[in-house]
Amino acid sequence: MTTSFAHPDELLEAVGADLGAGEWITIDQARIRMFAEATGDHQWIHVDPERAAAGPFGTTIAHGYLTLSLLPALAEGLLEVGRLAMAVNYGLERVRFLQPVPAGARVRASAVITGAERTPLGVRLAQRVTVAIEGSEKPALVADTLAVFAALPA
Repeated sequence: MTTSFAHPDELLEAVGADLGAGEWITIDQARIRMFAEATGDHQWIHVDPERAAAGPFGTTIAHGYLTLSLLPALAEGLLEVGRLAMAVNYGLERVRFLQPVPAGARVRASAVITGAERTPLGVRLAQRVTVAIEGSEKPALVADTLAVFAALPA
């Protein structure tokens, strides 16, 4: 379910809004391998299934930064803002990797709006995003994200 706002200014009154949860995404070994290629992080716990089977997690695991980099895809459809000229990532306040994501696991994000303020660029929105692992009570990560939503000219 998408939470919709007609204009970026409406975000200023949305602090505390629960945006719900997005769709499940599978983090398979092929995605992990492509991330390793893109970043140069070829640590065996990510890319060597045979060695990882005997390692501390019993399988390969996704890079924490892979899970973090999927936030835009995982949050797809949670928030819709009308009269929008652009939305850009502004940064992260805090990120915690709480549990590794095993290869083949499905993850999804949920988000809550934790802050909003007007800036010269537009409305800066703070969200607490939690990435859940299917079948696990403990999340993979929790991130406090910031984005700027700029309105179309009137």
